[in-house]
Amino acid sequence: MAEPIQELSSESVALDDVTEAGDEKLYVSSLVSLVEERFTKAETARRPYEEQWLRNYKNYRGVYDDSVKFTEAEKSRVFIKVTKTKVLAAYGQITDVLFSAGRFPLSVDPTVLPEGITGDVHYDPADEEEGEESSPYGFAGDGNDLPAGSTESSLQLGSLEAKLEGKNVKEGAGTSPTSVNYSPAMIAAKRMEKKIHDQLEESEATKQLRSSVFEMSLFGTGIMKGPMAVDKEYPDWDKEGTYKPTTKTVPTVSYVSVWDWYPDPDAGTVNDLGYSTQRHKLNRSQLRALKLRPFFRKEVIESVITQGESYTKKYWEDDLKDYQIDTGVDRFEVLEYWGVMDMATIEDHDIEVPEELETADELQVNIWTCNGRAIRSVLNPFKPVRSPYYAVPYEHNPYSIFGIGLAENMDDTQTLMNGFMRMAVDNAVLSGNLIFEVDETNLVPGQDMQLYPGKVFRRQGGAPGQALFGTKYPNVSGENLQLFDKARQLADESTGLPSFSHGQTGVTGVGRTSSGISMLMNAASGGVKTVIKNIDDYLLGPMGKSFFHFNMQFDFDATLRGDLEVKARGTESLMANEVRSQRLLQFLQVGANPNLAPFMKSQYIIREIAKSMELDPDKVTNNIEEAQAQAMIMQKQQAEAQAAAGPAEGAPQPSDPTGAGNANIGMGQVPTPGEEGFSGNEPAPTEPPMQ
Repeated sequence: MAEPIQELSSESVALDDVTEAGDEKLYVSSLVSLVEERFTKAETARRPYEEQWLRNYKNYRGVYDDSVKFTEAEKSRVFIKVTKTKVLAAYGQITDVLFSAGRFPLSVDPTVLPEGITGDVHYDPADEEEGEESSPYGFAGDGNDLPAGSTESSLQLGSLEAKLEGKNVKEGAGTSPTSVNYSPAMIAAKRMEKKIHDQLEESEATKQLRSSVFEMSLFGTGIMKGPMAVDKEYPDWDKEGTYKPTTKTVPTVSYVSVWDWYPDPDAGTVNDLGYSTQRHKLNRSQLRALKLRPFFRKEVIESVITQGESYTKKYWEDDLKDYQIDTGVDRFEVLEYWGVMDMATIEDHDIEVPEELETADELQVNIWTCNGRAIRSVLNPFKPVRSPYYAVPYEHNPYSIFGIGLAENMDDTQTLMNGFMRMAVDNAVLSGNLIFEVDETNLVPGQDMQLYPGKVFRRQGGAPGQALFGTKYPNVSGENLQLFDKARQLADESTGLPSFSHGQTGVTGVGRTSSGISMLMNAASGGVKTVIKNIDDYLLGPMGKSFFHFNMQFDFDATLRGDLEVKARGTESLMANEVRSQRLLQFLQVGANPNLAPFMKSQYIIREIAKSMELDPDKVTNNIEEAQAQAMIMQKQQAEAQAAAGPAEGAPQPSDPTGAGNANIGMGQVPTPGEEGFSGNEPAPTEPPMQ
């Protein structure tokens, strides 16, 4: 369960709520008019894309567009839903890649040169016991305890500051066997990463991302929104069984349908947006629920509800709901506007502006409107200022914020396949039945001309067998099916998604061998790689950074602070886990060379190996402290085992001056020159006998 963020203050989230319902100036004015005017402009500019999205949807569902006119001779209405097959295949491949590691494809790492928090530090207990205060930097006696250009204040330890207080901590990794190493930046990064993943799991981000990926594959653009602070209720019961739920403010992300998002028509990317509007379809309960959220005007919402429902269906809504009977819409249309607003309009509507922003010409605002009333009007609360929306294209369109989808790429080929298949079916029906000519002068008048088995025609004259003539219609359906197969091949080429990649059988040529299939699959993955890279660049990366900024702005946890960067990991998942794991293990073996071992980041490599094996690195690997403690335990156990085993069998014993070593021939203890027993010594002088 995600930890609740701290209570959000009005200074950090929005401005003071305005509840004076009697002041019409606050609700009905140029503010609402400007929001509705920009919404209308965006809606008009979006119309051509809507028409294409409708064709994409109908091709996916197997429904002929109204523009398709059938002749009287065309009896078949068959629709071959190859578009659906391709879209689902792309959707499945993309989601399999994104979630192959079993977690949301985001990670947090320190920057190459982290600022505000140190990359690596160490202290040596042996130095502290000996009272040594010298630094490994510079030369002896220069009094330099830090690297050149550094100051004492630059040694930022983050959450380790209290733990390492009083110790002779030095920058960089220690090289002595007794050194204790820490990576403050890496510790802060992993804590932030766990925090973000917990928040993503709490908001069911995986489910939301799957919905966005599906629309991206079908319509060309997937939309997500967040993180947004919402109050979430958690069920709880006390000891007496009384239900007492707890409410926590948590950041969440959500999927936004491409049909409900109206961006600035002049923008090419989300970063270029001057404004964007989300259209909500709310019932009375959902509209009333907004009163519980911060900075929504409660009295105005009740006034809007009293006015009655105002939702008007768009032309495309009936097409999206194929079989729904139109019984009217009992809903409210609510517009959520995020974008720039000139300072004059802001001041006219009593939106409070901080003193440091009063000289600005325009500011980013968030306005909610319904029935011509502003039910919420605040400044954009995020720092740095950003739009909460992310638009990821399936295929990038350099001239539009909306991308090109798989269904659009095969729009023409889907039409060709349908046409050739209808011709083949109609021809097969004609060629499978005889066409009759009847000479009625040879038949008894008034006979029924219907044909069925056992039918008897009464003749009245003429030559035998001349009354009825059967004609066989030529069968050319095979040629039509060949053209259908050709159109299907064109669909493979236009989408970059070959049929064999999603289960087509009967592959010939190079595809009949295992190496050939591998070659074909690698070639087919090129299109998926581009799509995954778009997801990384346009969605995962920006959204991860938004979560980082959200936590830095609202969580105020010192252990999470640091010069960190959020990385999207979708592209990394394209490499098969088995291959990636093998390469990591091979690289780890480089550390066996003692000359290269100091350059290896073993902890990072081991964590990546665990990820490639679809294991949680936090559960299967030790952190630095745990690893050092485990190493000390293993060294102690090894020393105790060696002491218990005694000297090796056959080794000379200290008490064995001969050096025989348990009857084995050894070097022994050879006297040195001058010592007693050395044969090369001069003979000692002989003393005369005593008289």
